[in-house]
Amino acid sequence: MGDLLATLLYRLGRFSFRRRGLVALLWAALLVLAGAGAATLKGPTSDDFSIPGTESQQALDVLKDEMPQMSADGATARVVFAAPAGSTVTGASGRAAVEQVVGRLKTAPQVASVADPYRAGAVSADGRIAYAQVTYKVTPIDVSDEARDALAAAAEAGRGAGLQVEMGGTATQAMPEQSATEVIGVAIAAVVLIITFGSLVAAGLPLLNAILGVGIAMAAITAATGLFEMSSMTSTLALMLGLAVAIDYALFIVSRYRHELEEGRSGEEAAGRAIGTAGSAVVFAGLTVVIALAGLAVVGIPLLTEMGVAAAFAVVVAVLIALSLLPALLGFAGRRVLGGRIPGLGGGRPRHGRPPAGERWARFVVRRPLPVLLAATAGLGIIAAPALDLRLGLPGDEIAASDTTQRKAYDLLSDGFGPGFNGPLTVVVTGDAGQAAATARRFAGEVKGMADVAAVTPPVPNASGDTAVLGVVPKSGPSTEQTEDLVAEIRDRGAATGAGAMVTGQTAMAIDVSAKLGQALAPYLAVVVGLAFVLLLLVFRSLLVPLKATLGFLLTVAATFGAVVAVFQWGWLGGLLGVGETGPIMSMMPIFLIGVVFGLAMDYQVFLVTRMREEHVHGAPPTEAVVTGFRHGARVVGAAAVIMIAVFAGFVASSESMIKMMGFALAAGVAFDAFVVRMTIVPAVMALSGRAAWWLPDRLARVLPNVDVEGERLRHLLDDDTGEPAAAREPAHART
Repeated sequence: MGDLLATLLYRLGRFSFRRRGLVALLWAALLVLAGAGAATLKGPTSDDFSIPGTESQQALDVLKDEMPQMSADGATARVVFAAPAGSTVTGASGRAAVEQVVGRLKTAPQVASVADPYRAGAVSADGRIAYAQVTYKVTPIDVSDEARDALAAAAEAGRGAGLQVEMGGTATQAMPEQSATEVIGVAIAAVVLIITFGSLVAAGLPLLNAILGVGIAMAAITAATGLFEMSSMTSTLALMLGLAVAIDYALFIVSRYRHELEEGRSGEEAAGRAIGTAGSAVVFAGLTVVIALAGLAVVGIPLLTEMGVAAAFAVVVAVLIALSLLPALLGFAGRRVLGGRIPGLGGGRPRHGRPPAGERWARFVVRRPLPVLLAATAGLGIIAAPALDLRLGLPGDEIAASDTTQRKAYDLLSDGFGPGFNGPLTVVVTGDAGQAAATARRFAGEVKGMADVAAVTPPVPNASGDTAVLGVVPKSGPSTEQTEDLVAEIRDRGAATGAGAMVTGQTAMAIDVSAKLGQALAPYLAVVVGLAFVLLLLVFRSLLVPLKATLGFLLTVAATFGAVVAVFQWGWLGGLLGVGETGPIMSMMPIFLIGVVFGLAMDYQVFLVTRMREEHVHGAPPTEAVVTGFRHGARVVGAAAVIMIAVFAGFVASSESMIKMMGFALAAGVAFDAFVVRMTIVPAVMALSGRAAWWLPDRLARVLPNVDVEGERLRHLLDDDTGEPAAAREPAHART
């Protein structure tokens, strides 16, 4: 299997190098086609989090059938009015200004209803703050720009009359524009590539390759928004991951191509060998990422599925463009990838006979493996400790930037009425015809007596009397543990009394999504860990290597969760990272992080440890095999990790709190896995294990297929066919 893949890739590399004009033209045409599709099919995006089968979704379905006039799944907006100091919204001028805004909202496009603050009792006790609830006929994704403009214009009318007017809610969430934060990561990646290769030409090829690949992927995903409902985060996460892996994969292949040129081979042969060897590892690494991301579909959450599929698509494009367009670009560059060296940068060559830094670090680790292992493990364990306090949720306007109207509206409501008014609950009571209203009134009395309830609105029945709706306002904010407990208490009481009560609304839906994701976390982690073990068992034909690799992956995940909790939930280093407000961790982040970090961890594991295995198979002593394998892979893997960290960290500057959190989590995960687990713990464990690291029972060895992910057998086959000297097939440790 490995021989066939390596051979096919070898031929593809040579073909692309030789027919580079045609290959470049085909990819350019694909870019234009995807761009045209994005321009014509682009549709709106949504941040609507829902899960079929949850109680909150079932309640919404009941309301749509029995009380369609409520627009239960429609977008909402809360328009909050605050009078200037020394005046109130109940005075003549203040009331006139509020009623003017409410009147304009009632005639705005797509609006189903507007609750007058004075009739609804939505005026604070001191008369300084009031709010109007606006319900739309359409879902959040279908709110038009015209409707949002009308909402903003109505608010401006109130401001012109002397009031402070702020807006929150799902209708105010316009599709965010792509920021330029990724430019930061690309700039750092360029610097790392220049230092790694010591050549502007060699450094520029991975960047050009990545930019073209990401452009195609992002255009295709944008076009898909016109056909499918997508989250506004989907394209950003696909961009984040696609950009990082595209640069990394190109880095590995360009490094191999330069090595083959330095061995005296022609450009076409060097390209074929680079794609057949390093390209095989890229296929394996990309496949693991794609499997992990596509596997998110088994969780059963549509939003997570679309994010995983979109990110997996970006990775597939990155792999395909690295295997086909990159050798074409190498053909245009020719031997210039070896020239144009920058003075002072050696491009990885040791100077004055001094061993490279990777070898020096490896020898340090293998000389004292136990202390290094204990120190690295203890360090990650300490960082992981905050993960014990991990709380999942779907943070809303409460963690928005302080200068946004959504955050200002949230704060005004909290000041005037209490934080629970930002997350009201909707309780749906069903029963026999004509009985639901009475049942709902009795149940409302029970709910009023609950500790965390601030207010309960009178039940509203439907025409047939078999369904009634009442509103519950918690005392606590929408993302607090107290509100989660209140939702659970209402549901338990409804089940115990036979009231047929179901809790829904944005807050309840967020709680249900978080609960479902929390339940799916452990099974998904088990699937990913099992997959990692099987894949590495096939690659390394060893029991201990896959075991310590998967345990290292778990340690990486725990440390990453701990770092995220410390920063975004506890507020440590919040000022430095621009985290204005703390709150629960975005519920989809842990499970998405597991999928991404798994793929990247296997990537670094393969590139580092396969060379160690090669040295061992060729007869090198165990410790020397670790040092030699590490020396050959450390510089490229280290550069790849720094590039990926830089790309992810660039998104920490995003104004979107969820993107900021995801960028930080992925950057931290790559840093922990690449530099602590793969480049410290792995060589320490390998040195302690000695030859036992490569033990595999004979019976299992006969059953397992021999997967050659680095095309080693292809190199030997080509060397035999071309009559190259036997030295090319000697153990690497003997040649060095």
